[in-house]
Amino acid sequence: MNFITGVLHNDILLAAFWAWLIAQILKTIIYVIMNKDFNPERLVGDGGMPSSHSATVMALVTATAYYFGADTFQFAIAAVLALITMHDAMGVRRETGKQAKVINNMMDWLSEFSSDIPPEEKLKEFVGHSPTQVFFGALLGIIVGIVVCNM
Repeated sequence: MNFITGVLHNDILLAAFWAWLIAQILKTIIYVIMNKDFNPERLVGDGGMPSSHSATVMALVTATAYYFGADTFQFAIAAVLALITMHDAMGVRRETGKQAKVINNMMDWLSEFSSDIPPEEKLKEFVGHSPTQVFFGALLGIIVGIVVCNM
């Protein structure tokens, strides 16, 4: 029982969790507004505005800095993790989403010409993030980290 109590009172972990949850909810609301369609996958899916990955790791960095200071190994680990995560979201994962969109379009086009092509499952196009999505996710994470640490 001490483990569960410890987890529920770990402000650093809670900041990361709340940042992720708030980002996912905002992402879903923004998707509904932009597309006039509710997609439940948006509640847990990747991609979109704001980046929940960036929000999560920046809340982690902010809370770590608050409790341990910026001159500690804990902060260094959290900061490096955040940089890698946000760089990956804007790089490889974003390119993967672009490629998925092209492949999906090609499959749709090819299926119009031949009924012999078996219907394939569509590739996920919401995978990575634009720099703007990462920026607003990071900003959200900093805000959530500050709020959680000051409660």
